[in-house]
Amino acid sequence: MGQAVTDYFEKGKALRLEVHSPMFDDDEISVPYLFRDYSGMSKLEQRAIELSQGRILDVGAGAGCHALVLQGLNYDVNAIDISPLCVETMSKRGVRNVRCADFFSLSGTVYDTILMLMNGIGIVGKIGNLSLFFNKLDEVLAPGGQVLFDSSDICYVYEDDDGMIDLTGVEGYYGEIVYKMKYGNVEGDYFPWLYIDFPTLKDYACANGYDAELIANGEHYDYLARLIRRN
Repeated sequence: MGQAVTDYFEKGKALRLEVHSPMFDDDEISVPYLFRDYSGMSKLEQRAIELSQGRILDVGAGAGCHALVLQGLNYDVNAIDISPLCVETMSKRGVRNVRCADFFSLSGTVYDTILMLMNGIGIVGKIGNLSLFFNKLDEVLAPGGQVLFDSSDICYVYEDDDGMIDLTGVEGYYGEIVYKMKYGNVEGDYFPWLYIDFPTLKDYACANGYDAELIANGEHYDYLARLIRRN
């Protein structure tokens, strides 16, 4: 993704950014879409930006589209991504506070809003890692702070001809996916990615001392949620 973002920024065009999974048909990510402005964002993304406040951490910031909108609204925004090329491009695009970092390695700073859009909670990888995620929130979320993220309930993938959800043969939680990306001759390794339905999220949040609020539903099984730590 970092090379795709760099090419589009520097050349105004990019090759196909392919997404492969043994669980789905091959797909691709529109590289220009990673550079969208506020008007090109989904209603869930726009709502998340409207709800953002205080000092903000943009996790998995990519090409910096959300960070730039929030920065334009005079928020104190810190953007992180694990791709050095994405970080370099964000800096060139004008994101003032950006660094190459993994969310789970953060320490020393707390934030009022943690933004995880484009299914940003997918970085958790597996349902069993949610406790680690909430433990990290205990470290980096300010008192009274919030986490805003979108995800999807992908149960529709397992819908049979009668409209019933059939999870026969599915091992573990059905929202645990593996992906890899390919851009030109560059092909990455498979990595785990988590899609989580809201009721399951709410159960795990409650078990870890957080309240989960459903903010809005999207157009295709996706939703925007907020996490707040209980006092």
